[in-house]
Amino acid sequence: MPGVERREGGFLYDRRLRGTAGNLLTRPPPLLLPLLAALLLGASAAWGQSPLSPDQLKETVKGTLEIRQDTQNKQDGWEREKAELEARYRSARAHLEALRRQQTALADKDRAADREIGGLRRRLAESERLEAGVEDLLGRMMADLEAWVRQDLPFLPEEREARLASLRETLAHPGLAPAEKLRRLFEALQVECEYGNTVEVYQQGIEVEGEPVFAEVLRLGTLSLFWQTPDGKRVGEFDRAKGQWLELPSGHRYGIRTAVEIARKRRPVELVTLPLGRISP
Repeated sequence: MPGVERREGGFLYDRRLRGTAGNLLTRPPPLLLPLLAALLLGASAAWGQSPLSPDQLKETVKGTLEIRQDTQNKQDGWEREKAELEARYRSARAHLEALRRQQTALADKDRAADREIGGLRRRLAESERLEAGVEDLLGRMMADLEAWVRQDLPFLPEEREARLASLRETLAHPGLAPAEKLRRLFEALQVECEYGNTVEVYQQGIEVEGEPVFAEVLRLGTLSLFWQTPDGKRVGEFDRAKGQWLELPSGHRYGIRTAVEIARKRRPVELVTLPLGRISP
């Protein structure tokens, strides 16, 4: 018959029923079973086959319906799986795009970090070069300071030598930064410079032409040192050119005693004549 084909299960059906009756087979109404049976009987007669018994027709129709229902269930399952896979695919695509954007941002950060690292390396090399230069500068400045103290007037020898010893220890400390070492060196230089702007009187044991003398020493900045005994009967000065303490004639007693009293703020400031002598060899 035109439009009729054979299917597994030993039954015939019309293709023209595929669109209308196909969906009915999944949940057939009660009147559909007799109709299917009649169709099968007519098809068997048309093909010259022996008619099927009612039980055979029942089993054939039942098998057909089960196959159709199983096929429909599988198709529904495939549709659900397809929808799920499509959703997962869209989610994966969105995640992939996000990862690509993140990769681009990380690449930009990486390039920026490389530039920053390059700059830091250049600054580090420059810092190491400057540090080496600062260490050399500190050494030369320390040597100049020690030479200055040795050639200067011999006042406050213990205090000044203690300051130099502490500074030498500081400069030799490996854990201190060059900036800190430079700061402490400048502090010592500042103290030495301030000596040139101050006047003071202190007591000190000195040696005058081989004779030990306990004297009151008057320091006029870093210009000159004068001395007198506590009773004021002997006076003298430090000869910078000779590098030794000398005794002066008694005619200088008044001027030195007056300067000592002014320095101690025991009398008003006035002009005083003092024998400065030579300040260089």
